[in-house]
Amino acid sequence: MEKPFGHDLGSARALNDQLLQHFDEDHLRRVDHFLGKEPVEDLLVFRFANMLLEPIWNRSYIRSIQITMAEDFDVRDRGAFYDANGTVRDVVQNHLLQLLALLAMDPPPSTDARATLDEKWRVLRAVQTIDPADVVRGQYTGYLDTDGVRPGSTTETYVALRAYIDNWRWAGVPWCIRSGKALPTTDLEVVAELRRPPVTMFSDAHAPGSPNLIRFRLQPDAGVTFDVLAKEPGKQRTRPVPVSVDFTKELGPMDAAYERIIADAVSGDPRRFARFDLVDESWRIVQPLLDLPEPPLPYDPGTWGPAPAADIAPGGWHKISTTFD
Repeated sequence: MEKPFGHDLGSARALNDQLLQHFDEDHLRRVDHFLGKEPVEDLLVFRFANMLLEPIWNRSYIRSIQITMAEDFDVRDRGAFYDANGTVRDVVQNHLLQLLALLAMDPPPSTDARATLDEKWRVLRAVQTIDPADVVRGQYTGYLDTDGVRPGSTTETYVALRAYIDNWRWAGVPWCIRSGKALPTTDLEVVAELRRPPVTMFSDAHAPGSPNLIRFRLQPDAGVTFDVLAKEPGKQRTRPVPVSVDFTKELGPMDAAYERIIADAVSGDPRRFARFDLVDESWRIVQPLLDLPEPPLPYDPGTWGPAPAADIAPGGWHKISTTFD
């Protein structure tokens, strides 16, 4: 069954009750094609196969996490569909919260698929229901002129939000998510900002050193970049230097997401599908953001959303890396 799984928390539960009258959970496969993307699954490999990363992947070393899913095109000929859903329903409740779960979960106790799904549920269960005060909604100029869009529609084409996870690994760390249509670029990237050293030795008072960043680039091309600091020649200060790996160049081409999804459906492997308790928690997290009566803030196509969205991420959003060169 392809998403969307319901329209809100109540309808998702009603749909699940209806499905369970005919199939048990072991024979239901809820398709979220993001879970079939090779670069998304690489996040677990980076986290749990590399001692370089996992020991610092917690609140003691990470100041914030930023997830950006940007599209440089508008809703095009999908006005009626999009107007009934909006950005929160279209990509945040499903794709981006699934991505958050992979990034934030604890290591599973075994390689069994159920163990991975259990850890994803456990971390989503710890995500606070999002406060509308931590959200900026936007609508690009010209959206209301699109065929199929209701007159005076308050559907958002952009959202930026802060989420918090109440567990020992992530307590107090803001997870900042933004997504929208008609933005400057089409990209999906995760940026982890590390905390600064307690003593700064190589910066002057007017130019404090930039934080270390870990960037996971998921599309259109996949790879990882570490923004580290190096000394500027001839000066007692530093500047960021990117250390990058292009996965396609190093590892070769990757299977399309639906190839893996179909293969898993045939084999019965559930790990790349959305179990209902994960869907249920995702709707619970975003429920206060659905169908808000306040009109979204306008923004011009080709910009990064309404100006107040810049304040969602502590210190502002980091610039998206558009190349590995």
